[in-house]
Amino acid sequence: MGAILKALGAAVATVVMIPLVLTVVYAYMDPPSLAIMRRQDAGDTVHQEWIPLDEMSPDLVRGVIMAEDARFCLHWGLDLRQMRLVVEEAMSGEAPRGASTITMQVVKNLFLWPERSYLRKAVEVPLALWMDLVLSKKRILEIYLNTAQFSGSAYGVEAAAQQAFDRSAGDLTREQALALATVLPAPSARKAARPSRRQRAVIAHVERELDRAPWVFTCLPAPFRS
Repeated sequence: MGAILKALGAAVATVVMIPLVLTVVYAYMDPPSLAIMRRQDAGDTVHQEWIPLDEMSPDLVRGVIMAEDARFCLHWGLDLRQMRLVVEEAMSGEAPRGASTITMQVVKNLFLWPERSYLRKAVEVPLALWMDLVLSKKRILEIYLNTAQFSGSAYGVEAAAQQAFDRSAGDLTREQALALATVLPAPSARKAARPSRRQRAVIAHVERELDRAPWVFTCLPAPFRS
């Protein structure tokens, strides 16, 4: 029995250590995404082309942050303010909503399963804290923008920009960049090339906030701050 428990403990420790070690490695190596590999294993067509953050449209990068995680530069991987609001809403009987930061979404895309559960959140939280500790904000954002799903088959901003506008993610107009940014977090319902009335309202909101809140981008390199 003791030997079995030791073997089980060693197996659990190995599983825990793998994402911790890989996170450090991904500071220097472009990571594969479990979400993309699952699609490929299922025989689905997937388009992805990795590009550096510096080659992306600044409007696109800022738009994604404003639409997805406006406190990205302020938190340590977890937005405690949003998490507290979600808990309060759940306790008052309101429908639950997501409180995932960009860092938490990167953790999910690289290491975890897509189905929502309390178990996944319990694993996601410490890994997000670790990722924010060992990776720069720029690197976390670069990984996210190259692995996030933007349409049924396009993962990453380069493939998505080519698919929607037939141009590189670095050559998008401001209108195109914000349309692509606001596809998240509903890539199955929103279309960058043909935004609905509701998505256009989101685009207009994000554009207004971009001009009002320059502090949102303080952790980014100079080209992306304004």
